[in-house]
Amino acid sequence: MELPEKIQKTVHMFSRLPGVGEKTAIRQTLSMTNWKREELIAFSEALKALSEIKHCKQCGMFADTEVCLICSNERRKESTTLCVVESITDCLAIERSGTFKGRFHILFGVLNPLLGIGPDELKLDQLQKRISEEGVKEVILAVNPSVEGDATCSYIKQILPESVLVERIGFGIPMGGSLEYVDALTISKAMENRRHL
Repeated sequence: MELPEKIQKTVHMFSRLPGVGEKTAIRQTLSMTNWKREELIAFSEALKALSEIKHCKQCGMFADTEVCLICSNERRKESTTLCVVESITDCLAIERSGTFKGRFHILFGVLNPLLGIGPDELKLDQLQKRISEEGVKEVILAVNPSVEGDATCSYIKQILPESVLVERIGFGIPMGGSLEYVDALTISKAMENRRHL
């Protein structure tokens, strides 16, 4: 059965989202046809506003102004610790934990020569400049554990001054996990990242 063109266009746009197939896109679209007109207009205006979103000129996080809420926070401005992450979603995950009170720097990827992603694409010169200008004394590399992530961390460590303490977040057994079900690589990382009690 052919659906009207307006519905087909909406289904097509929904199916562009990660993890959304055609069936889910149709279900979502048909569900929205039951919304009130005002709700549909509010939804479309929220989507339109996404085209006007900016990136913070300091860390790269989404922002409504030149500087995001994290970088404009007075207490965080005083921090000499910078957490370097791979993506905005990684930054949000760390923020949700509520354990880090410093500043962030988002790389928007990792070094990957096969895909043509080198230091220039990650703007690592901006990271260096930021560290020297903002008096950063400690850098926490919260980059995902992978061959590319490890290479990125090694490269960042090499380009930073020796006066800056560089650490990598620990990886290993998840809370509530059982050793018998954990893969060998995760156990190996957990053994590497053990600490003194």
